[in-house]
Amino acid sequence: MIRPATTADAAALAALWNPMIRDTAVTFNALEKTGPDIATMIGTRQADGHAFLVATDGSALLGFATYAQFRGGVGYARTMEHTIILAPEAQGRGTGRALMTALETHARDGGAHSMFAGVSAENPAGRAFHARIGYAEVAVLRQVGHKFGRYMDLVLMQKFLT
Repeated sequence: MIRPATTADAAALAALWNPMIRDTAVTFNALEKTGPDIATMIGTRQADGHAFLVATDGSALLGFATYAQFRGGVGYARTMEHTIILAPEAQGRGTGRALMTALETHARDGGAHSMFAGVSAENPAGRAFHARIGYAEVAVLRQVGHKFGRYMDLVLMQKFLT
């Protein structure tokens, strides 16, 4: 089931997200999220007209997807960037595709023209996932991320929603 996140989801979202932050190069961020951080993000995204969606299987949280404006300023108001994180047991089951379909529909209905994914070059599964759902690689930003004592490339992938 895909539904909007609530602040009651914040602790479970932190528990899902933090191992990715702490243990992988999926994200360049090395600072773990707290429940209050995520609750604030949920509220801000929803207040701005953007989505923060979760996928659940009964009571278990399987993943989330959220988006916000790509860059600040009115000139970028129709270009979004998303984040998607799945629990390991949810990968390969269609959960990511369902989350992204709902997220893209929300963004399109809100007037978004395109959506970006910033994918670590060290995340080939993330790049392949985005390619399968229609994202094209449009740029590689060399050595813009730093984590685990090394520099990493960021691959920008884009999909036109309209």
